[in-house]
Amino acid sequence: MVLSCAQTKETQEAAHRALTELCRIYWRPVFALICRRGHTVIDAQDLTQDFFVFLLKGNLLILADPARGRFRSLLRTAVENFLNDKQHLARRQKRGGKLQFVAWDEWMAEAPSQLSIQGQELKSCAPERLFDVRWAATVVEQALRRLAEECEARGRLRMFTVLSKYLSLERMEISYAALANSLGVSESAIKRVLHQLRVRYRAILREEVSQTVANPSEIDDEIRYLCAALASKQ
Repeated sequence: MVLSCAQTKETQEAAHRALTELCRIYWRPVFALICRRGHTVIDAQDLTQDFFVFLLKGNLLILADPARGRFRSLLRTAVENFLNDKQHLARRQKRGGKLQFVAWDEWMAEAPSQLSIQGQELKSCAPERLFDVRWAATVVEQALRRLAEECEARGRLRMFTVLSKYLSLERMEISYAALANSLGVSESAIKRVLHQLRVRYRAILREEVSQTVANPSEIDDEIRYLCAALASKQ
């Protein structure tokens, strides 16, 4: 997707669509990092919009060679450099931050985050750490959304809604009898479907992570890192 933004030359509309999708997926970690750097929510919203426009107009995307490292690190460094660009911040303040790129209310309603970070914790968490935690949540939630869409297409959305919270729990933590009673199916059916969901969820998660690392050999390390980041917020 990053490369498609950089390589799209046909029309501004096509480039805008690619950028909008990129921003829709990754705005939360960018927004969280900008807030943690001392900006108000309103200013952080404007700066987040400016940052993604900067990506499209600048040369970062052209330089985003998958062989050069992880997209997580590339994007975090890009945000830091963007915030350190005093001239850019001055230009933004001069024009009044009038960009209207991100539909905040719509996006928050469309894909609410399952990760809540309290105010005091937000202030004490290192900016880089906060970015990685939000990034991990973004990747996991993106995988869950894809799995939900697949289940909905197969008429299994209710099954997914009930079972999704058990995708990462050990078997002894699950009451199959209660789930079977809730969904009106047999315990064996619950076990079979939950196993299928877990397998598919892990596959989708690997696909999501594979798009952000240089080569397949890094996928497992990146998944372990993201899991550790999320575990630190439990």
